[in-house]
Amino acid sequence: MRVLIVEDDTEVVSFLSRGFSEQGYSVVSADNGKDGLLLATTEPFDVIVLDRMLPEMDGISVLKRLRAAEVTTPILILSALGDVDKRVEGLKAGSDDYLTKPFAFSELLARVQALARRSSSALEAEPTLLQVGDLTLNLLTRRAERAGQTIELQPREYRLLEYLMRHKGQVVTRTMLLEQVWDYHFDPQTNVIDVHISRLRSKIDKDFATPLLHTVRGAGYKIDA
Repeated sequence: MRVLIVEDDTEVVSFLSRGFSEQGYSVVSADNGKDGLLLATTEPFDVIVLDRMLPEMDGISVLKRLRAAEVTTPILILSALGDVDKRVEGLKAGSDDYLTKPFAFSELLARVQALARRSSSALEAEPTLLQVGDLTLNLLTRRAERAGQTIELQPREYRLLEYLMRHKGQVVTRTMLLEQVWDYHFDPQTNVIDVHISRLRSKIDKDFATPLLHTVRGAGYKIDA
């Protein structure tokens, strides 16, 4: 599970990172609101832990921007501002939970796990058809089509396309693809990703005026209409 921590207190970040890592979670952190917003809108996370009082952009503003951008990742506000009005403000702005400082990590972990389970259940209830522009992927029949034309995919190409389409509009890194599509938790030092991206691009973009699969130089790949 990937957790994004947006917090400017280095001691809190270190404490949370250590705790989540010991649970086997992948942790990414940002020490200001703008960087946190950028990460949350360009990379997929299972849960976001968000402080309210942040430099450059406060937590409530980050939260509102994320919800306006239709980012549905569960968000837990972690803040020293714990009076009722502040908690209500955070929840109304779009947070899924609110925990005040000081806190016990065991309670924070339980809340994060509950949010992740709730989000997973919601995903299971989502439609079984993924779509980006005129490209569709039926998760039941495993059939891909673009503009009504069937696209034949090899099993690994299907997994790659499914992962990209589940994160449409977001930059997906090479590390994420190795872990989620190839089940590698190390870098095999091969061009396997480049080869499959090239094959997939030739199938879904060839002979179509609008390319959907994009390379984001120095970052990874993105599928977007």
